Amino acid sequence: MPNLISKLIDPWYPSIAIGLEKGVASVVHLEKGKGNSCLVKRAATFAIDESLLRPGFDSRNIENPAQLAGVLRELAASAGLLKQKRWSLSLPEATTRTLLLTMESPSQSNAETQDVLRWKMERGFGAALEELSVSREKLEKDSQGRDRYLTIATRKDVLAEYEGVLASLGWRAGLIVPRHLGESQWLVRNGAAGDSLLFSGSPTGFTAVILRNRHPLIMRTVSCSDQECEDEFYRLLLFYRDRRSGDSAEAGSSLTRLMVVGDGLSRSRAGEIVNETTGGNLTPIDAEDVGLLLPSRELSFEAIAAPAGLATLSF
Repeated sequence: MPNLISKLIDPWYPSIAIGLEKGVASVVHLEKGKGNSCLVKRAATFAIDESLLRPGFDSRNIENPAQLAGVLRELAASAGLLKQKRWSLSLPEATTRTLLLTMESPSQSNAETQDVLRWKMERGFGAALEELSVSREKLEKDSQGRDRYLTIATRKDVLAEYEGVLASLGWRAGLIVPRHLGESQWLVRNGAAGDSLLFSGSPTGFTAVILRNRHPLIMRTVSCSDQECEDEFYRLLLFYRDRRSGDSAEAGSSLTRLMVVGDGLSRSRAGEIVNETTGGNLTPIDAEDVGLLLPSRELSFEAIAAPAGLATLSF
């Protein structure tokens, strides 16, 4: 089964990665363990001033590149990774936009398909494609046989900010993706029968990804306050429940795994909402459930889930 992001990225994957989000930076180095397990060989997290990194799709993200470079240098040194040159990078959720696009007509020519995709992407991303760095992967057809695409966009000038910080340290990132794709690798890598749900909270809302057969079935990024988060999550789950019950091809599917990271909802509350809405009995998974061996309890799975997920691609 092809990996969720295998066609979006360079085929060489480093086992070290950086995770950036507003207020926090992390680095991690994994090594393969027995079977499907992996071990955190080195890792460190660091709280950074929120004024230093202001994630956004349409605005400047890094106010002081030299200062952020200094933070990353110190962070890598504390983890014993300062000499590493090639990294993967998970970007803050607000920096990127991700769309699942469905082609309504199956009989279009390739030229017509490209025109429709371009129109859908420019409308969905809210910017001309010439201003964007876009990755695109064709997914499995939906239950009605329609073509589907996973598309990810970052503004070229914003992406250049992050690449410039790494370049100033003599580093290069061959793989740069939004945070939720790094986190969802734990559900892709450790796939199980049924559907899997990732709730990835951020300071501006949350991204929810529902996977089926290791491919995204539903993906939504919602901008909301913490007070609105529960209601918005309920709406998403009701949409999933109604879609599942209304489509005979999906009627036998149900949520079997739940992963909760980030802000907005606690793990326990997210689990309650999922179980109340879908009639399940799920408990959010943790590091041991996905085969990640942490060196100590002081290092939380949530803090490194995104960069560590990217690092698993090296195995």
